Amino acid sequence: MEMKLEAVVVPVSDAGRAKEFYAGLGRRLDAGVATGQDFRVVRVTPPGSPAAVIFGTSVTSQTPGSAQGLHLIVLIG
Repeated sequence: MEMKLEAVVVPVSDAGRAKEFYAGLGRRLDAGVATGQDFRVVRVTPPGSPAAVIFGTSVTSQTPGSAQGLHLIVLIG
């Protein structure tokens, strides 16, 4: 069975700033959903990658900035 990484959740303190940051890196916006001020989820994908980054408000209980040693590397060729 072939397995692939689909998404990585990154805890952030400001989903709007994170969205702008990833958009500035050329990431494709796959989804952006908010059901009020208490919940927001954003999903972005690097060009040529099957793996996405997910962040937002109330998406994870992890402390913003606590993701360490996480590398998302996209090989294009």
